[in-house]
Amino acid sequence: MRILVVEDDPDLSRQLAEALKDTGYAVDVADNGEDGHFMGDTEPYDAVILDLGLPIIDGISVLQKWRADGKTFPVLILTARDQWSEKVSGFDAGADDYLTKPFHHEELLARLRALMRRAAGHTTDSIEIGDLLVDNRAARCFVEGMPIKLTSHEFRLLSYMAMHKGRVISRTELVEHIYDQDFDRDSNTIEVFVGRLRRKIGTDRIETVRGLGYRLIDPENASKKS
Repeated sequence: MRILVVEDDPDLSRQLAEALKDTGYAVDVADNGEDGHFMGDTEPYDAVILDLGLPIIDGISVLQKWRADGKTFPVLILTARDQWSEKVSGFDAGADDYLTKPFHHEELLARLRALMRRAAGHTTDSIEIGDLLVDNRAARCFVEGMPIKLTSHEFRLLSYMAMHKGRVISRTELVEHIYDQDFDRDSNTIEVFVGRLRRKIGTDRIETVRGLGYRLIDPENASKKS
């Protein structure tokens, strides 16, 4: 899952990026509204953390531009302002949630998970596909109750596929959602990660749809249907 952080305070921005990366997310950072708007307008993020008091273009204006352009990714607003009128303005502009500085990183991460799971149509952080369990809160996965050790990129890939279980996902889409902007992207590495995941969670859980991409399935249900 890929997150954009638009925050002009360098210390807070660094702390947020580190906390998000430690949790398993790919993270891009912008320190002003102009760059933040451009990145959100041109890259497919799973969620955005947006400060209101930004230089060049303020956060409310950035959000209004995104929504006017049809961008539907969840947006969590951060601000030092605690007036109710500021919160109303943020929600009216299209924000999905609001957090006032200072805050605990654990609360921000919990709110972010809630936004992304609602956007994907899930009600909990744990997603079950047959006897495969993907726990996005703990960034862990289990097969038949046994923990499976995954690298950060392997988990990002599995988590994204689990959030969209049953849907065919192209290699391009996977590249766009598991790597940050500075990573040397190569869609061929997706095949490598898929191969590793198959060896770890079972070869029949990730289906290759020729010419289209991959789909995460419950092999037991798939065999019953066939």
